[in-house]
Amino acid sequence: MSEAFRGEFNQKVDGKARVSIPAPFRRVLEAGDPSFDGTRPKFVLVYGRPNSDFVECYTIAEMKKLEAKIRRLPAGTPQRRALERNFITLTQLVEVDDDGRIVMPPKAREKIGLDADVLKEGAEATFAGTLDTFQIWRRDAYEATLAAEAEIDLDFLTDGADLLSLLPPDPAEG
Repeated sequence: MSEAFRGEFNQKVDGKARVSIPAPFRRVLEAGDPSFDGTRPKFVLVYGRPNSDFVECYTIAEMKKLEAKIRRLPAGTPQRRALERNFITLTQLVEVDDDGRIVMPPKAREKIGLDADVLKEGAEATFAGTLDTFQIWRRDAYEATLAAEAEIDLDFLTDGADLLSLLPPDPAEG
């Protein structure tokens, strides 16, 4: 798919846990939903990923690719069971409404810390693009993690090296 989730967007979450999907993300969701008929694209929201403060969202097409990889693992193995539990069972199919919003599912709200009290006070979520998927964070957790990871990212670089030096060489460039 040539479309990609890129950028970060801060969105208000109302007291009923409704949040607008950023318009650029909606275009990618539409392109990645084979049954999209011009209204209400669907996507898969994964809230089971352990050790994360975000939920991860896949287009229908990207989730089908992940499911195919999981199916290639032998049934009953610990690896397959862990992947099935976290990326198949602990997920929810979500539909974008006519106004471009979703209602954050209860398990997703729990995962990112948007309880009823936080929603009453006025909450914000950050949508962060990661190419084939996007993440939804509680804004304050996203900003704290981003600041901490920026420091760690620099540890990979030798003094003065360009961040693009982390990319593998392009085989076509010989």
